[in-house]
Amino acid sequence: MLSVSLIEYFFTFASIKRWNDYPKMVELVELDKQAHKFIIAFFLANMEKDINKIHLIEAGIFELLRRGIITDIRPDIFRDVLQKKEKELNEWVLSKLHRKLIDIEDGKFYERFKNYLEDSNMYKKERFILKAASYIATRWEFKIVYQTSKFLSEIDQVKDEVEDEIKDYYELIGVKEIALNKNLVKIIDLSGRLRFQKRWAQTPRIPETSVLGHMLIVAIFGYFYSTHIKACELRVENNFYCALFHDLPEALTRDIISPVKYSVSGLDDIISEYEIKIIENKILPHVPLHMVNNFKYLLGLYGNNQKDEFLNKINNKNIEIVDSLTNYNENKYNAIDGVALKNCDRLSAFIEVILSISHGVKSKELAEGKEVIKKSLKTKGKVDGVDFYELAVNIENYFSN
Repeated sequence: MLSVSLIEYFFTFASIKRWNDYPKMVELVELDKQAHKFIIAFFLANMEKDINKIHLIEAGIFELLRRGIITDIRPDIFRDVLQKKEKELNEWVLSKLHRKLIDIEDGKFYERFKNYLEDSNMYKKERFILKAASYIATRWEFKIVYQTSKFLSEIDQVKDEVEDEIKDYYELIGVKEIALNKNLVKIIDLSGRLRFQKRWAQTPRIPETSVLGHMLIVAIFGYFYSTHIKACELRVENNFYCALFHDLPEALTRDIISPVKYSVSGLDDIISEYEIKIIENKILPHVPLHMVNNFKYLLGLYGNNQKDEFLNKINNKNIEIVDSLTNYNENKYNAIDGVALKNCDRLSAFIEVILSISHGVKSKELAEGKEVIKKSLKTKGKVDGVDFYELAVNIENYFSN
């Protein structure tokens, strides 16, 4: 499904600092910015016509892959370099990522990535939405930076430049709503706040990862799982976005770690009930009306006031829970691979622990967490021919050597 080296590469984004030449009240990292960008792009895309969501997801991943290689180049310099040395830069990026990508989909993913870099018209509408989403995520970050940088002589010039850029994207309905401070702004703020909530908050860990960054990692795993099993397009799309939003309610409940959630009998049910109320009262009122039903489905709401994003579901007129999706691999079934996504979630948590231990930061909580997750993957981690436990063992061996 994925090489360990590519998985490691995705996690390096949690250590890439942003705005590192400005004073900040909190650390801002690339993984969180990219996750925020994907969330914003989802809403912008759903307010437009004729946007291919698979192309949007792929273009976002392609941009992320390239960003990791050229991360030390300032955005304004990067734009200038692209104009003058785009071919050479793209060749360099491809050479760096070839070994990590070439085995995915028997080389087809790498070929699409190569074509994307070489053909600026590929996924053109989706590129524009991602560019707008990237700008909005950067603008949101800059509001944080500005608070602690007002004493710098050029900061107001930067502020004017950032604010002025929004005009470049006014053709998008969602950008106009954001400019007018309408409901969509509240969703952007809510999701952005998840970067301040750290995973495994009760124990030191390197690198720290936020709930927001974790959501994107799980979504990326969900995408590659989906393409590996040759899921239909809507199933791929649903799996990515279900994973991307799976912890959104935690912006209002905070991250409750699994050992706490499941050790006290009935506590997980109470938390689930509270999350449903929060979704209904604090989240859905800010979602564009035509998106509400689908968004509820992606968040895991079903039946009579029930919620579980990690169940296998189909949604052909009515939402049904199914054991296997083998016979439902057509767009008309609107399926979500909840069981596989739960394993993507477990795998992400496992890597967070393994990475910290490999950096020499180990605690009793991390050691116990590693064993609990590993046991869950061993007993529940084989889904549709993909063995998540085997992948976890390979990851552990890779970082132990």
